[in-house]
Amino acid sequence: MPKKAIVLLSGGLDSITVLALAKQQGFTCYALSFDYGQKHNAELIAAAQIASDYQVTEHKIIKLGFGSISGSALTDADIAVPNTLQQGIPVTYVPARNTIFLSFALGWAEVLNLQDIFIGVNAVDYSGYPDCRPEFINAFQNMANLATKAGVEGQRFSIHTPLMKLSKGQIIQLGVTLGVDYQRTVSCYSADEQGRACGVCDACRLRKTGFVEAGIVDPTRYQ
Repeated sequence: MPKKAIVLLSGGLDSITVLALAKQQGFTCYALSFDYGQKHNAELIAAAQIASDYQVTEHKIIKLGFGSISGSALTDADIAVPNTLQQGIPVTYVPARNTIFLSFALGWAEVLNLQDIFIGVNAVDYSGYPDCRPEFINAFQNMANLATKAGVEGQRFSIHTPLMKLSKGQIIQLGVTLGVDYQRTVSCYSADEQGRACGVCDACRLRKTGFVEAGIVDPTRYQ
């Protein structure tokens, strides 16, 4: 039987690398993206193009209402995206985002009768979000195998996090070996309608530093 997997695809640098890696490992891929009320849709446009480029079997974009509970600079018009480093967990943290994203992926996995889910979380070069840590992923995987019909019947789910312990530069170097075109990706929290990055938000800072570390020319389109 062919291996099948769901890949969470944001349209950013990390998620395209994970998709390319899953394909390289022989998985037939299903891509899952979320319109969660973010302030721009440039990353979703990028995700749709990436899903097409990589010929995924199916690409779903799930619409969620994070904006209705606000609490994040990415979804609340009254909270500005910071352009300086913050102490602690930044205001760009979206409450429970990865828990909800993975829950949708888990439900779809049961429908598709597959056990592998890939997500591009990272605990080295990241903004300090608590739902990007290995402890969270391990807890969610344990929950997945307790709270599903498939898990109870012995079909063990695996949450794959191949980028967890890599620096941003190492992620970029990996992607280059896989033939990833990073110009197609959008990572910026404040991208414009053309998908051009602001160059000053935390996501842009990490991305810029990664290309410098990797020794690769930054192909990002900036405003």
